[in-house]
Amino acid sequence: MQKILDAILAGELDEVGRLPVPEFYRGVALHADETAMFEGLAGPDKDPRRSLHLDEVATPEPAAGEVLVAVMASGINHNTVWSSIFEPMPTFAFLSRYGRTSPQAARHDLPYHVLGSDLAGVVLRCGEGVAAWRPGDQVVAHCLSVELDHPDGHADTMLDPEQRIWGFETNFGGLAELALVKANQLMPKPRHLTWEESAASGLVNSTAYRQLVSAGGARLKQGDTVLIWGATGGLGSYATQLVLNGGATPVCVVSSPQKAQAARRMGAELVIDRSAEGYRFWKDEHTQDPREWRRFGSRIRELTGGEDPDIVFEHPGRETFGASVYVARRGGTVVTCASTSGYEHVFDNRYLWMNLKRIVGTHFANYREAWEANRLIARGQVHPTLSRVVPLEGTPQAVRDVHHNLHQGKVGVLCLAPGEGLGVTDPELRARHEPAINRFRTA
Repeated sequence: MQKILDAILAGELDEVGRLPVPEFYRGVALHADETAMFEGLAGPDKDPRRSLHLDEVATPEPAAGEVLVAVMASGINHNTVWSSIFEPMPTFAFLSRYGRTSPQAARHDLPYHVLGSDLAGVVLRCGEGVAAWRPGDQVVAHCLSVELDHPDGHADTMLDPEQRIWGFETNFGGLAELALVKANQLMPKPRHLTWEESAASGLVNSTAYRQLVSAGGARLKQGDTVLIWGATGGLGSYATQLVLNGGATPVCVVSSPQKAQAARRMGAELVIDRSAEGYRFWKDEHTQDPREWRRFGSRIRELTGGEDPDIVFEHPGRETFGASVYVARRGGTVVTCASTSGYEHVFDNRYLWMNLKRIVGTHFANYREAWEANRLIARGQVHPTLSRVVPLEGTPQAVRDVHHNLHQGKVGVLCLAPGEGLGVTDPELRARHEPAINRFRTA
């Protein structure tokens, strides 16, 4: 592994494909025999530091259409949080189901699960039939793993019955020194960014792009007003940038004065600190408070000059969904994914049906959407929202921090990279955008 890393750091990328691949590598993993460890505990009391292990695991051989990547950096996403606390179910059920689909997929059904749905790194080996990539290529990966054996996936790969999220519903994820991906997950690494900055955007930027911009989402247009929950979190920080880039107006909902400042640094002018203003959308565990929906809607109109949101960018789920449906404008769209506060959404359907509103469900992005989202990063039109970086050994604590919303933007993880700041090959483009790249580092 050290020889591979030395070649990458020296810029001798043509040598990488000729170096031997180690038989084992380190990865952040769950153990199948520990899935009952949190039984009886409430979600917030489940501690990822107990369930996540830094293990040495066997290196998989890339099969047809697959690529083995030396991972320089990765990132923390909410799917790693869910995996680590075994909610809504242990991910080993996903691996078992996948493993039954083919002999190639059976390699994923193991008593350990290497997690992680982001990476930036260098191609080491290519399986049979891979023509678009070769050893030494500097890449990032999106997290859509798809088989495309069914006709439903060929208009939109997200509709394929065998669509899965790599590193969550498959094994050999990116929180590791090596990772196994399908060749059609790879995209060029942005040349002006470091390894850790490049790794920060794959999942969340692509998800926000489909959710807001694409035909499969809300079809954002110039002049729209967009309510963004968690506007400085992983998803929300990219949503805010996409809304501003698209000529629309974000109304950013955050949970602290510090996060309000971060939203304004991105260029947002309309910001609601929901903690400071004391919004409580639930009277108790079972009863929502429509008076709070109305108070929230009045605050939005106060900021926008009387306009309701054309689009509500929903991802908290249960805690906020009733309010989201209420505040969307007549004929507006609530576009939803993730449900980080709970999957069971409760809302008053009168405000939906009688006002001709729409609820649109979105999930990650297809290859084309992910490529377009990555192109915006590579051009410096959207910037990574990396707030801090931890070593691979620090992943369990970082996952706990994200579980408890103690972060802004994205938390990066150094895998093979020995330190921050490496991997930039276009310093001139970087110099033009350095303040924006570092907006969340100074939060």
